[in-house]
Amino acid sequence: MLTSTLRLYCSGVQSLVTFLGKGISVLMPMIALVIAFEVFARYFLNKPTIWAYDLSLFFSGYLAALGGAYAQQQRAHINVDILYLSVSANTKRVFNLFTGCLAIFFMSVVIIASYQKFGEALQFNYRRMSEWAPPMHHFWMMLIVAASLIILQFLSDMIKDTYHLITGTDLVPQADEDAEDAHGN
Repeated sequence: MLTSTLRLYCSGVQSLVTFLGKGISVLMPMIALVIAFEVFARYFLNKPTIWAYDLSLFFSGYLAALGGAYAQQQRAHINVDILYLSVSANTKRVFNLFTGCLAIFFMSVVIIASYQKFGEALQFNYRRMSEWAPPMHHFWMMLIVAASLIILQFLSDMIKDTYHLITGTDLVPQADEDAEDAHGN
């Protein structure tokens, strides 16, 4: 019962993070289009926009923050390779548990601070200091969502690592390429 619940949680988080990570990737070409339009408007039409810079900043922030959980899922974050690559798979899992605890603590701080800033942004109608002056509350809400996704992903990873340390088997069967990566091939 517990194993199937943990497996369901980990699979659900994996699906959610993969869906959102791949979905948010559409912002990359949108950033390019916004910047290309601004260049066209500024240099060919001689009428620069007041919104392109702010919009590209928001898109970049959304892409980086919301892509964090997907990057963690894909193991795309930085490790201290001199240590990490020279230890056994079980020691790597212990390292992952330690760094997961640190990441969850940090993301919890981000959530608390972002929640406070979100409330202030709504209460005082905070706007970006630019000619366009778009509201800022959505950005703080996005940080709350992004940090929450990262916590969900780290918890999933920690559950899988703990399960493997205890039982010696994988909680969620890995795809062939994931299994090869885990064995160092």
